[in-house]
Amino acid sequence: MNKNIDILERAIKQAAEQGARIIVTPEDALYGWEFTRETIFPYLEDIPDPQVNWIPCQDSHRFGHTPVQARLSCLAKNNSIYVLANLGDKKPCNSRHSTCPPNGYFQYNTNVVYNPEGKLVARYHKYHLYSEPQFDVPEKPELVTFNTTFGRFGIFTCFDILFYDPAVTLVKDFHVDTILFPTAWMNVLPLLTAIEFHSAWAMGMGVNLLAANIHRVSLNMTGSGIYTPNGSKVYHYDMKTESGKLLLSDVDSHPLSSLAPPTAVNWSAYATTIKPFPVQKSTFRGFISRDGFNFTELFENAGNLTVCQKELCCHLSYRMLQKEENEVYVLGAFTGLHGRRRREYWQVCTMLKCKTTNLTTCGQPVETASTRFEMFSLSGTFGTKYVFPEVLLTEIHLSPGKFEVLKDGRLVNKNGSSGPILTVSLFGRWYTKDSFYSSSGTSNSAITYLLIFILLMIIALQNIVLV
Repeated sequence: MNKNIDILERAIKQAAEQGARIIVTPEDALYGWEFTRETIFPYLEDIPDPQVNWIPCQDSHRFGHTPVQARLSCLAKNNSIYVLANLGDKKPCNSRHSTCPPNGYFQYNTNVVYNPEGKLVARYHKYHLYSEPQFDVPEKPELVTFNTTFGRFGIFTCFDILFYDPAVTLVKDFHVDTILFPTAWMNVLPLLTAIEFHSAWAMGMGVNLLAANIHRVSLNMTGSGIYTPNGSKVYHYDMKTESGKLLLSDVDSHPLSSLAPPTAVNWSAYATTIKPFPVQKSTFRGFISRDGFNFTELFENAGNLTVCQKELCCHLSYRMLQKEENEVYVLGAFTGLHGRRRREYWQVCTMLKCKTTNLTTCGQPVETASTRFEMFSLSGTFGTKYVFPEVLLTEIHLSPGKFEVLKDGRLVNKNGSSGPILTVSLFGRWYTKDSFYSSSGTSNSAITYLLIFILLMIIALQNIVLV
Protein backbone atom coordinates (compact mmCIF):
# COMPACT_ATOMS: atom_id res chain seq x y z
CA MET A 1 0.00 0.00 0.00
CA ASN A 2 2.92 2.35 0.64
CA LYS A 3 4.16 1.71 -2.88
CA ASN A 4 0.73 2.66 -4.18
CA ILE A 5 0.68 5.79 -2.02
CA ASP A 6 4.09 6.70 -3.47
CA ILE A 7 2.34 7.06 -6.83
CA LEU A 8 -0.42 9.06 -5.22
CA GLU A 9 2.13 11.33 -3.52
CA ARG A 10 3.70 12.29 -6.84
CA ALA A 11 0.28 13.03 -8.30
CA ILE A 12 -0.77 15.13 -5.30
CA LYS A 13 2.41 17.20 -5.49
CA GLN A 14 1.95 17.71 -9.22
CA ALA A 15 -1.69 18.73 -8.70
CA ALA A 16 -0.91 21.11 -5.85
CA GLU A 17 1.90 22.79 -7.78
CA GLN A 18 -0.64 23.66 -10.49
CA GLY A 19 -3.12 25.11 -8.01
CA ALA A 20 -5.54 22.21 -7.63
CA ARG A 21 -7.92 22.38 -4.68
CA ILE A 22 -9.01 18.74 -4.56
CA ILE A 23 -7.88 15.36 -5.89
CA VAL A 24 -9.99 12.21 -6.28
CA THR A 25 -8.45 8.75 -6.56
CA PRO A 26 -10.09 5.51 -7.77
CA GLU A 27 -11.87 2.79 -5.87
CA ASP A 28 -9.56 -0.09 -4.85
CA ALA A 29 -6.49 1.96 -5.80
CA LEU A 30 -4.55 1.49 -2.56
CA TYR A 31 -5.13 -2.18 -1.76
CA GLY A 32 -6.39 -3.73 -5.01
CA TRP A 33 -8.92 -6.56 -5.10
CA GLU A 34 -9.35 -10.32 -5.53
CA PHE A 35 -9.55 -10.62 -1.75
CA THR A 36 -11.52 -12.77 0.65
CA ARG A 37 -12.72 -11.41 3.98
CA GLU A 38 -9.71 -13.01 5.62
CA THR A 39 -6.99 -11.91 3.21
CA ILE A 40 -8.08 -8.27 3.13
CA PHE A 41 -8.32 -7.93 6.91
CA PRO A 42 -4.63 -7.00 7.50
CA TYR A 43 -5.06 -4.04 5.14
CA LEU A 44 -8.04 -2.57 7.00
CA GLU A 45 -7.88 0.23 9.57
CA ASP A 46 -10.33 1.63 12.09
CA ILE A 47 -11.66 4.80 10.44
CA PRO A 48 -13.52 6.95 12.98
CA ASP A 49 -16.48 9.26 12.48
CA PRO A 50 -15.12 12.67 11.37
CA GLN A 51 -16.89 14.28 14.35
CA VAL A 52 -13.96 13.16 16.51
CA ASN A 53 -11.94 16.11 15.14
CA TRP A 54 -8.85 14.15 14.16
CA ILE A 55 -5.70 14.98 12.20
CA PRO A 56 -4.00 11.59 11.75
CA CYS A 57 -0.78 13.26 10.62
CA GLN A 58 -0.39 14.75 14.11
CA ASP A 59 -1.80 11.88 16.21
CA SER A 60 -1.46 8.66 14.25
CA HIS A 61 -2.09 6.25 17.17
CA ARG A 62 -5.26 7.81 18.58
CA PHE A 63 -7.38 5.12 16.92
CA GLY A 64 -4.93 2.24 16.90
CA HIS A 65 -2.53 1.35 14.12
CA THR A 66 -3.46 3.71 11.26
CA PRO A 67 -0.37 4.22 9.07
CA VAL A 68 -2.30 4.61 5.82
CA GLN A 69 -4.62 7.26 7.24
CA ALA A 70 -1.65 9.08 8.78
CA ARG A 71 0.20 9.20 5.49
CA LEU A 72 -2.86 10.37 3.53
CA SER A 73 -3.49 13.06 6.13
CA CYS A 74 0.11 14.27 5.86
CA LEU A 75 -0.09 14.36 2.06
CA ALA A 76 -3.17 16.58 2.28
CA LYS A 77 -1.61 18.79 4.95
CA ASN A 78 1.83 19.14 3.37
CA ASN A 79 0.36 20.04 -0.01
CA SER A 80 -2.61 22.15 1.21
CA ILE A 81 -5.14 20.17 -0.82
CA TYR A 82 -8.28 18.12 -0.22
CA VAL A 83 -7.59 14.41 -0.78
CA LEU A 84 -10.20 11.68 -1.35
CA ALA A 85 -8.98 8.09 -1.13
CA ASN A 86 -10.69 4.72 -1.01
CA LEU A 87 -9.65 2.15 1.59
CA GLY A 88 -11.12 -0.39 4.00
CA ASP A 89 -12.70 0.23 7.41
CA LYS A 90 -13.16 -2.35 10.18
CA LYS A 91 -15.62 -2.05 13.03
CA PRO A 92 -15.81 -4.57 15.93
CA CYS A 93 -19.19 -6.11 16.69
CA ASN A 94 -20.67 -8.43 19.28
CA SER A 95 -20.52 -12.01 18.07
CA ARG A 96 -23.84 -12.65 19.82
CA HIS A 97 -25.48 -10.21 17.43
CA SER A 98 -27.20 -12.08 14.60
CA THR A 99 -25.54 -10.08 11.82
CA CYS A 100 -22.03 -9.94 13.27
CA PRO A 101 -19.60 -11.80 10.95
CA PRO A 102 -17.66 -14.78 12.38
CA ASN A 103 -14.42 -12.77 12.76
CA GLY A 104 -16.16 -10.23 15.01
CA TYR A 105 -15.76 -7.30 12.61
CA PHE A 106 -17.85 -5.53 10.04
CA GLN A 107 -15.70 -4.64 7.03
CA TYR A 108 -16.61 -1.70 4.79
CA ASN A 109 -15.53 -0.36 1.41
CA THR A 110 -14.80 3.20 2.54
CA ASN A 111 -14.04 6.66 1.15
CA VAL A 112 -12.19 9.19 3.29
CA VAL A 113 -11.55 12.88 2.71
CA TYR A 114 -8.82 14.97 4.38
CA ASN A 115 -8.82 18.76 4.21
CA PRO A 116 -5.76 20.97 3.55
CA GLU A 117 -4.94 20.88 7.27
CA GLY A 118 -4.89 17.07 7.20
CA LYS A 119 -8.11 16.76 9.17
CA LEU A 120 -10.53 13.91 8.44
CA VAL A 121 -13.68 15.68 7.21
CA ALA A 122 -15.69 12.89 5.56
CA ARG A 123 -16.13 9.12 5.73
CA TYR A 124 -18.49 7.12 3.53
CA HIS A 125 -19.23 3.38 3.60
CA LYS A 126 -20.30 2.03 0.19
CA TYR A 127 -23.85 0.70 0.29
CA HIS A 128 -24.46 -0.99 -3.07
CA LEU A 129 -21.73 -3.60 -3.29
CA TYR A 130 -21.03 -5.40 -6.55
CA SER A 131 -19.38 -8.83 -6.21
CA GLU A 132 -17.45 -7.75 -3.09
CA PRO A 133 -17.67 -10.67 -0.61
CA GLN A 134 -14.82 -9.17 1.42
CA PHE A 135 -17.06 -6.28 2.52
CA ASP A 136 -20.33 -5.84 4.42
CA VAL A 137 -23.35 -3.71 3.63
CA PRO A 138 -24.03 -0.87 6.09
CA GLU A 139 -27.36 -0.93 7.89
CA LYS A 140 -28.64 1.93 5.73
CA PRO A 141 -27.33 4.22 2.98
CA GLU A 142 -25.12 6.98 4.36
CA LEU A 143 -25.68 10.53 3.15
CA VAL A 144 -22.26 12.13 3.46
CA THR A 145 -21.50 15.75 2.60
CA PHE A 146 -18.89 18.34 3.51
CA ASN A 147 -18.62 22.06 2.88
CA THR A 148 -15.69 24.00 1.48
CA THR A 149 -15.10 27.60 0.44
CA PHE A 150 -15.65 26.43 -3.14
CA GLY A 151 -18.88 24.48 -2.85
CA ARG A 152 -20.73 21.67 -1.13
CA PHE A 153 -19.60 18.12 -1.88
CA GLY A 154 -21.27 14.71 -1.68
CA ILE A 155 -19.68 11.26 -1.86
CA PHE A 156 -20.65 7.82 -3.08
CA THR A 157 -18.89 4.91 -4.80
CA CYS A 158 -19.21 3.04 -8.10
CA PHE A 159 -22.45 0.95 -8.20
CA ASP A 160 -24.16 3.45 -5.86
CA ILE A 161 -24.69 5.75 -8.85
CA LEU A 162 -27.43 3.51 -10.26
CA PHE A 163 -29.71 3.87 -7.21
CA TYR A 164 -31.81 6.57 -5.57
CA ASP A 165 -29.99 6.41 -2.22
CA PRO A 166 -27.53 7.83 -1.71
CA ALA A 167 -26.95 9.27 -5.20
CA VAL A 168 -30.18 11.12 -6.03
CA THR A 169 -30.91 12.08 -2.42
CA LEU A 170 -27.59 13.93 -2.11
CA VAL A 171 -28.58 16.15 -5.02
CA LYS A 172 -32.32 16.44 -4.43
CA ASP A 173 -32.41 16.87 -0.65
CA PHE A 174 -28.88 17.87 0.37
CA HIS A 175 -28.27 20.24 -2.57
CA VAL A 176 -24.66 19.34 -3.20
CA ASP A 177 -22.79 21.13 -5.98
CA THR A 178 -20.30 18.38 -6.79
CA ILE A 179 -20.16 14.60 -6.35
CA LEU A 180 -16.83 12.90 -5.66
CA PHE A 181 -17.01 9.47 -7.26
CA PRO A 182 -14.25 6.85 -6.96
CA THR A 183 -15.06 3.77 -9.00
CA ALA A 184 -13.80 0.47 -10.39
CA TRP A 185 -16.16 0.50 -13.37
CA MET A 186 -16.24 -2.28 -15.94
CA ASN A 187 -17.37 -0.87 -19.27
CA VAL A 188 -20.44 -2.42 -20.87
CA LEU A 189 -21.46 -1.29 -24.34
CA PRO A 190 -23.70 0.06 -25.69
CA LEU A 191 -25.29 1.88 -22.72
CA LEU A 192 -22.99 1.63 -19.71
CA THR A 193 -19.46 2.63 -20.55
CA ALA A 194 -18.00 4.75 -17.76
CA ILE A 195 -17.58 8.01 -19.64
CA GLU A 196 -20.95 7.61 -21.36
CA PHE A 197 -23.12 7.02 -18.30
CA HIS A 198 -21.22 9.15 -15.79
CA SER A 199 -21.32 12.21 -18.04
CA ALA A 200 -25.03 11.57 -18.66
CA TRP A 201 -25.73 11.32 -14.93
CA ALA A 202 -24.07 14.67 -14.27
CA MET A 203 -26.12 16.28 -17.03
CA GLY A 204 -29.37 14.65 -15.93
CA MET A 205 -28.90 15.60 -12.27
CA GLY A 206 -27.52 19.09 -12.88
CA VAL A 207 -24.32 18.71 -10.82
CA ASN A 208 -20.60 18.26 -11.28
CA LEU A 209 -19.35 14.68 -11.11
CA LEU A 210 -15.65 13.97 -10.55
CA ALA A 211 -15.27 10.34 -11.61
CA ALA A 212 -11.98 8.55 -10.92
CA ASN A 213 -12.00 5.07 -12.46
CA ILE A 214 -9.38 2.39 -11.96
CA HIS A 215 -7.44 1.65 -15.15
CA ARG A 216 -7.14 -2.08 -15.71
CA VAL A 217 -7.54 -2.99 -19.35
CA SER A 218 -7.62 -6.75 -18.73
CA LEU A 219 -10.91 -6.28 -16.86
CA ASN A 220 -12.29 -3.71 -19.32
CA MET A 221 -11.90 -1.01 -16.69
CA THR A 222 -11.03 2.48 -17.92
CA GLY A 223 -12.71 5.85 -18.28
CA SER A 224 -12.44 8.80 -15.90
CA GLY A 225 -13.63 12.34 -16.29
CA ILE A 226 -14.67 15.70 -14.93
CA TYR A 227 -18.32 16.16 -15.89
CA THR A 228 -20.70 19.10 -15.51
CA PRO A 229 -24.39 19.75 -16.21
CA ASN A 230 -23.35 21.07 -19.63
CA GLY A 231 -21.26 18.05 -20.58
CA SER A 232 -17.76 16.72 -20.10
CA LYS A 233 -14.91 19.13 -19.36
CA VAL A 234 -12.20 16.51 -19.79
CA TYR A 235 -12.14 12.72 -19.88
CA HIS A 236 -9.79 9.80 -20.49
CA TYR A 237 -10.66 6.45 -22.06
CA ASP A 238 -7.87 4.14 -23.19
CA MET A 239 -8.15 0.39 -23.76
CA LYS A 240 -4.85 0.17 -25.66
CA THR A 241 -2.24 0.92 -22.99
CA GLU A 242 -1.77 0.45 -19.27
CA SER A 243 -0.83 4.09 -18.76
CA GLY A 244 -2.77 6.20 -16.30
CA LYS A 245 -3.41 9.92 -16.66
CA LEU A 246 -3.97 12.91 -14.41
CA LEU A 247 -6.95 15.04 -15.46
CA LEU A 248 -7.35 18.76 -14.75
CA SER A 249 -10.18 21.19 -15.35
CA ASP A 250 -11.76 24.32 -13.94
CA VAL A 251 -15.48 24.00 -13.28
CA ASP A 252 -18.26 26.16 -11.90
CA SER A 253 -18.24 25.31 -8.22
CA HIS A 254 -21.94 26.21 -7.81
CA PRO A 255 -23.60 24.85 -10.99
CA LEU A 256 -27.09 24.62 -9.50
CA SER A 257 -27.22 28.36 -8.87
CA SER A 258 -26.93 29.07 -12.59
CA LEU A 259 -29.16 26.27 -13.86
CA ALA A 260 -32.77 25.25 -13.64
CA PRO A 261 -33.15 22.13 -11.47
CA PRO A 262 -33.24 18.77 -13.28
CA THR A 263 -36.97 18.44 -12.70
CA ALA A 264 -37.41 21.50 -14.95
CA VAL A 265 -37.12 19.09 -17.88
CA ASN A 266 -40.42 17.35 -18.49
CA TRP A 267 -39.04 14.19 -20.05
CA SER A 268 -42.34 13.06 -21.53
CA ALA A 269 -43.84 16.42 -22.54
CA TYR A 270 -43.05 16.24 -26.25
CA ALA A 271 -43.50 12.51 -26.64
CA THR A 272 -46.95 12.43 -25.02
CA THR A 273 -48.38 15.37 -26.94
CA ILE A 274 -47.42 14.49 -30.52
CA LYS A 275 -49.18 11.98 -32.72
CA PRO A 276 -46.94 8.90 -32.79
CA PHE A 277 -44.95 8.40 -35.96
CA PRO A 278 -45.85 5.34 -38.05
CA VAL A 279 -44.90 2.12 -36.27
CA GLN A 280 -43.01 -0.14 -38.66
CA LYS A 281 -44.38 -3.60 -39.37
CA SER A 282 -40.81 -4.84 -39.22
CA THR A 283 -40.45 -4.27 -35.46
CA PHE A 284 -38.42 -7.10 -33.98
CA ARG A 285 -37.15 -8.24 -30.60
CA GLY A 286 -33.47 -8.07 -29.68
CA PHE A 287 -31.33 -7.95 -26.57
CA ILE A 288 -28.95 -5.57 -24.87
CA SER A 289 -27.28 -7.77 -22.30
CA ARG A 290 -30.27 -9.72 -20.92
CA ASP A 291 -32.85 -7.01 -21.53
CA GLY A 292 -35.38 -7.64 -24.29
CA PHE A 293 -35.78 -4.53 -26.47
CA ASN A 294 -38.25 -3.85 -29.24
CA PHE A 295 -36.30 -2.58 -32.26
CA THR A 296 -37.16 -1.06 -35.61
CA GLU A 297 -34.65 -0.42 -38.38
CA LEU A 298 -33.77 2.99 -39.81
CA PHE A 299 -34.26 1.98 -43.46
CA GLU A 300 -33.98 5.39 -45.07
CA ASN A 301 -31.47 8.25 -44.95
CA ALA A 302 -34.07 10.35 -43.12
CA GLY A 303 -37.35 9.72 -41.41
CA ASN A 304 -39.63 9.71 -38.37
CA LEU A 305 -40.03 6.50 -36.39
CA THR A 306 -41.82 5.26 -33.29
CA VAL A 307 -41.23 2.02 -31.42
CA CYS A 308 -43.06 1.03 -28.25
CA GLN A 309 -42.76 -1.47 -25.42
CA LYS A 310 -45.61 -1.55 -22.92
CA GLU A 311 -46.26 2.04 -21.80
CA LEU A 312 -43.00 3.42 -23.22
CA CYS A 313 -43.02 4.79 -26.76
CA CYS A 314 -39.80 6.18 -28.24
CA HIS A 315 -39.93 8.73 -31.07
CA LEU A 316 -37.04 9.52 -33.39
CA SER A 317 -36.65 12.10 -36.13
CA TYR A 318 -33.36 11.88 -37.99
CA ARG A 319 -31.43 12.75 -41.12
CA MET A 320 -28.16 11.06 -42.01
CA LEU A 321 -25.48 12.81 -44.03
CA GLN A 322 -25.04 9.57 -45.92
CA LYS A 323 -26.22 6.08 -45.11
CA GLU A 324 -23.35 3.64 -45.21
CA GLU A 325 -24.37 0.41 -46.95
CA ASN A 326 -22.48 -1.77 -44.48
CA GLU A 327 -23.98 -0.14 -41.37
CA VAL A 328 -27.42 -0.69 -39.85
CA TYR A 329 -29.05 1.50 -37.20
CA VAL A 330 -32.13 0.73 -35.14
CA LEU A 331 -34.43 2.55 -32.73
CA GLY A 332 -35.08 0.57 -29.56
CA ALA A 333 -37.36 0.68 -26.51
CA PHE A 334 -37.14 -1.15 -23.21
CA THR A 335 -39.09 -0.81 -19.99
CA GLY A 336 -38.79 -3.26 -17.12
CA LEU A 337 -36.55 -4.75 -14.46
CA HIS A 338 -32.99 -4.97 -15.71
CA GLY A 339 -30.71 -7.96 -16.18
CA ARG A 340 -30.37 -11.20 -14.28
CA ARG A 341 -30.81 -9.50 -10.89
CA ARG A 342 -34.20 -8.07 -11.92
CA ARG A 343 -33.88 -5.36 -9.29
CA GLU A 344 -33.44 -2.04 -11.07
CA TYR A 345 -36.30 -0.72 -13.20
CA TRP A 346 -35.08 0.84 -16.44
CA GLN A 347 -36.79 2.81 -19.18
CA VAL A 348 -34.58 3.26 -22.23
CA CYS A 349 -35.00 4.83 -25.65
CA THR A 350 -31.96 4.31 -27.85
CA MET A 351 -30.81 4.73 -31.43
CA LEU A 352 -27.79 2.52 -31.95
CA LYS A 353 -25.57 0.97 -34.57
CA CYS A 354 -25.82 -2.81 -34.92
CA LYS A 355 -22.64 -4.86 -34.81
CA THR A 356 -23.20 -6.13 -38.38
CA THR A 357 -25.92 -5.88 -41.02
CA ASN A 358 -27.48 -8.99 -39.49
CA LEU A 359 -30.30 -7.71 -37.29
CA THR A 360 -29.66 -10.42 -34.70
CA THR A 361 -26.49 -8.49 -33.72
CA CYS A 362 -28.38 -5.32 -32.81
CA GLY A 363 -27.62 -4.48 -29.18
CA GLN A 364 -24.28 -6.29 -29.14
CA PRO A 365 -21.15 -4.26 -28.29
CA VAL A 366 -19.66 -2.34 -31.20
CA GLU A 367 -16.86 0.25 -31.01
CA THR A 368 -16.58 1.81 -34.48
CA ALA A 369 -18.97 3.59 -36.83
CA SER A 370 -18.81 5.73 -39.97
CA THR A 371 -22.34 7.15 -40.29
CA ARG A 372 -22.81 10.80 -39.36
CA PHE A 373 -26.16 12.40 -38.63
CA GLU A 374 -27.09 15.87 -39.81
CA MET A 375 -30.02 15.88 -37.41
CA PHE A 376 -31.53 13.73 -34.68
CA SER A 377 -34.30 14.23 -32.12
CA LEU A 378 -35.05 11.45 -29.61
CA SER A 379 -37.85 11.46 -27.04
CA GLY A 380 -39.96 9.04 -25.03
CA THR A 381 -43.10 8.72 -22.94
CA PHE A 382 -41.14 8.22 -19.73
CA GLY A 383 -42.87 7.49 -16.46
CA THR A 384 -39.89 8.79 -14.47
CA LYS A 385 -38.33 12.22 -14.14
CA TYR A 386 -34.84 10.73 -13.77
CA VAL A 387 -33.52 10.38 -17.30
CA PHE A 388 -29.88 10.58 -18.39
CA PRO A 389 -28.96 11.67 -21.94
CA GLU A 390 -26.16 9.73 -23.66
CA VAL A 391 -24.36 10.32 -26.95
CA LEU A 392 -21.42 8.04 -27.74
CA LEU A 393 -19.29 8.35 -30.87
CA THR A 394 -17.02 5.96 -32.72
CA GLU A 395 -14.02 4.52 -30.85
CA ILE A 396 -15.72 5.40 -27.54
CA HIS A 397 -15.65 9.18 -27.59
CA LEU A 398 -18.05 11.68 -26.07
CA SER A 399 -19.63 14.53 -27.99
CA PRO A 400 -19.47 17.61 -25.74
CA GLY A 401 -21.14 20.70 -27.14
CA LYS A 402 -22.82 18.78 -29.95
CA PHE A 403 -26.15 17.92 -28.33
CA GLU A 404 -28.62 19.31 -25.80
CA VAL A 405 -31.78 18.43 -23.93
CA LEU A 406 -34.81 20.64 -24.51
CA LYS A 407 -37.27 21.38 -21.72
CA ASP A 408 -39.89 19.20 -23.39
CA GLY A 409 -37.64 16.16 -23.07
CA ARG A 410 -36.13 15.94 -26.56
CA LEU A 411 -32.48 15.00 -26.94
CA VAL A 412 -31.33 16.86 -30.07
CA ASN A 413 -28.11 17.56 -31.90
CA LYS A 414 -26.68 21.08 -32.19
CA ASN A 415 -23.77 22.94 -33.78
CA GLY A 416 -23.83 21.06 -37.06
CA SER A 417 -23.56 17.41 -37.97
CA SER A 418 -22.48 14.79 -35.49
CA GLY A 419 -19.39 12.64 -35.45
CA PRO A 420 -19.91 8.98 -36.41
CA ILE A 421 -22.51 7.72 -33.93
CA LEU A 422 -22.52 4.52 -31.91
CA THR A 423 -25.51 5.37 -29.69
CA VAL A 424 -27.93 8.19 -28.89
CA SER A 425 -29.90 7.24 -25.80
CA LEU A 426 -32.24 8.43 -23.09
CA PHE A 427 -31.53 6.21 -20.09
CA GLY A 428 -34.30 6.37 -17.52
CA ARG A 429 -34.33 5.01 -13.97
CA TRP A 430 -37.75 4.49 -12.40
CA TYR A 431 -36.54 4.04 -8.83
CA THR A 432 -39.92 3.56 -7.22
CA LYS A 433 -40.45 0.43 -9.34
CA ASP A 434 -37.21 -1.22 -8.18
CA SER A 435 -37.59 -4.58 -6.51
CA PHE A 436 -35.99 -5.14 -3.11
CA TYR A 437 -32.26 -4.67 -3.37
CA SER A 438 -29.85 -6.79 -1.31
CA SER A 439 -26.15 -6.53 -2.05
CA SER A 440 -23.73 -9.42 -2.11
CA GLY A 441 -21.96 -8.65 1.18
CA THR A 442 -22.34 -10.74 4.30
CA SER A 443 -24.47 -8.21 6.13
CA ASN A 444 -28.26 -8.40 6.01
CA SER A 445 -28.99 -5.55 5.43
CA ALA A 446 -20.07 35.15 -8.24
CA ILE A 447 -18.91 32.07 -10.13
CA THR A 448 -15.91 30.60 -8.46
CA TYR A 449 -13.78 27.98 -10.11
CA LEU A 450 -11.84 25.09 -8.74
CA LEU A 451 -9.05 23.06 -10.19
CA ILE A 452 -9.79 19.38 -9.89
CA PHE A 453 -7.49 16.50 -10.62
CA ILE A 454 -8.53 12.92 -11.06
CA LEU A 455 -5.94 10.23 -10.74
CA LEU A 456 -6.14 7.12 -12.85
CA MET A 457 -4.08 4.39 -11.27
CA ILE A 458 -2.97 1.07 -12.64
CA ILE A 459 -3.40 -1.96 -10.42
CA ALA A 460 -1.50 -5.18 -10.80
CA LEU A 461 -2.65 -8.35 -9.04
CA GLN A 462 -3.06 -8.86 -5.34
CA ASN A 463 0.29 -7.62 -4.00
CA ILE A 464 -0.18 -4.52 -6.10
CA VAL A 465 2.23 -1.96 -7.36
CA LEU A 466 0.95 0.95 -9.38
CA VAL A 467 2.87 1.70 -12.57
